[in-house]
Amino acid sequence: MTKKAPDDHKALLAALTPEQRADLTRRSNSKGLVALSVHFGLMFCCWGLVLAQVTGWQLIVLPLGVLILFLFTLLHETCHRTPFKSKRLNVVVSWICGILVLLPPNWFRYFYFEHHRYTQDLLRDPELQSSKPETLWQYVWHVTGLPVWFSQLKALIINASGQCSERYIPDSARQTIRTESQIIIVVYVVVISCLVISGQFHALASWLAALLVGQPFLRLYLMAEHGRCPFVDSMFRNTRTTLTNRLVRQLAWNMPFHAEHHAYPNVPFYNLPQFHQLVKHRLMATSAGYREFHREVIQAIKR
Repeated sequence: MTKKAPDDHKALLAALTPEQRADLTRRSNSKGLVALSVHFGLMFCCWGLVLAQVTGWQLIVLPLGVLILFLFTLLHETCHRTPFKSKRLNVVVSWICGILVLLPPNWFRYFYFEHHRYTQDLLRDPELQSSKPETLWQYVWHVTGLPVWFSQLKALIINASGQCSERYIPDSARQTIRTESQIIIVVYVVVISCLVISGQFHALASWLAALLVGQPFLRLYLMAEHGRCPFVDSMFRNTRTTLTNRLVRQLAWNMPFHAEHHAYPNVPFYNLPQFHQLVKHRLMATSAGYREFHREVIQAIKR
């Protein structure tokens, strides 16, 4: 019998008792809805202040954009059907988030399951198929988020045309992916047309501006999840947990506990701090905040 390496996440999961597993994976509609209400409440509060053009509304566009873009982390969670006990509620929220961040939920679910299945596998992890920054200029260009917007828009159009060719999309799901993308495009066309026809140019322009200024913060956050981690099987080594403050953890739906999430994806976001306490002595890739991580990235690029 092969002895498991001390950093092997599978060995630790196998050692969990049935009671621990049940406790860690217990889902709750109420906990999910409270977090959802806080996030959307703050988002709509910022949006209302921007629409009202209160003094300094231009500055409020930034937190609005950050709140919108970090719905990506909730979309990611709903792909696992973990934030809420109700499957229907998970699906509805995934659609809302997907539309807001330009990521069709069903397509993204296949993408992210492939990423979880082959994390840091150079040949099969779809997140590694796009080039990573190797120079300061590439780093800055990546952080702007513009390449991501171009890529997502291109994928949306390709999928809507029925030309989806990713290997991780099963043939049985291709029509669903096509219909989903077409529906989302129709939603965008209808909403934008209504805003233009009604003369709501401020609402449209400020929303688009929020998306542009919010994306860099999401890029900076996401780079830490697997950046500078080795290409190995263990989730405690190939995925980073960033030890950040409570505000960032709430904004990102506890996904800074990312190694924990990858090790046990069935754990809802509100139980990840509990799981972190069980596994923190096993984590091999951690950073004491995002500033520290990016300082190391820039130093490595300069070398």
